[in-house]
Amino acid sequence: MNSTVSTYHVVRLNAKLSPVRDFEAELWKTHGIQVVQAEANTPETILQHVADCDALFAVSVALPAEVIENLKQCRVISRLGAGTDKINVDVATRKGILVTNVPDFCVEEQADHTLALLLALERKLPQMARATAAGAWDESRRMSRSNQRLSQRTLGLIGFGKSAKAVARRAIGFGMRVIATRRDLSASRAEADALGVEMVSLDTVLAKSDHVSLHLPLTDETHHLLDAVKLSKMKPDAYFINTSRGAIVDEMALVECLRQGKIAGAGLDTFEHINPFTEVETPPDHPFLTMENVILTPHVAAYSEQAFQEVNRGAIKNVVSVLQGRWPPSENIVNCGVVPRFPLDNSNDSLFSESKP
Repeated sequence: MNSTVSTYHVVRLNAKLSPVRDFEAELWKTHGIQVVQAEANTPETILQHVADCDALFAVSVALPAEVIENLKQCRVISRLGAGTDKINVDVATRKGILVTNVPDFCVEEQADHTLALLLALERKLPQMARATAAGAWDESRRMSRSNQRLSQRTLGLIGFGKSAKAVARRAIGFGMRVIATRRDLSASRAEADALGVEMVSLDTVLAKSDHVSLHLPLTDETHHLLDAVKLSKMKPDAYFINTSRGAIVDEMALVECLRQGKIAGAGLDTFEHINPFTEVETPPDHPFLTMENVILTPHVAAYSEQAFQEVNRGAIKNVVSVLQGRWPPSENIVNCGVVPRFPLDNSNDSLFSESKP
């Protein structure tokens, strides 16, 4: 245990919505971190807990400019996850606060979840489950007659990072043709070629795919990337899958495409206008909930015991490194150009990686 770490004021938000597991608590203990757990979801209530913190863990809570501007001595905001679209990174950078994440913690889980949604859509599993439970055997058989052989279907990937490549490997194992697009189509295609993935334009992905799967971060550039015009390029018998971020899609445009039969169905784990991270669980008022051709899951594509352990280990490593006066791993720093408000050095942190509770 490092005694200097134990003297810092560390806060872990989302204590109720994303409760601390034994593995995470043991990691805190192993590395001498005294952590205050809190549940707060508005700037006013968040600041009651974090204004004087030295380090801050966040799972799903939003940290807007109003919060970060009032962090008096915070050195690091450690996201227990990958995406940081809910954190005002620009303000944190200006104030010298490192924003860190664990970028690759749930690659396998996200890929598994994407394939699960793809298979459920393709084989109409929810519809047949409902019909079978109601004793409507003939109806269930009728709807299954239009099923298509998976090995004769095309999967289109929007984005070609690690999660997309993991999905490609799985889909190719089913015999699917896989095409993909990314922002820089001039970049090396060696990995795509090795996997057997054809790199094409976004419009080609939309027009030629039987399943379109989204694998991008949410940024100003990708917000509503898939609007009504882009969605209209999809085939009427195609399915849309999103395990990335909801606001990359114009959600109301997607609703209209599904209503009008311009898209056959959708499998969604993330949303623009549905928030599954609320203290009071009430059914949202949203068209998706009444659509027979939509499968919804509450932003759980990342979940597994192994993923939780990976994200705990990575997020805590980021905090311990900063509180001990060292830079965390460069791949975990979101605002790479930040000038830290307290100096950091580049001393070796290999001992940490060997440390387990």
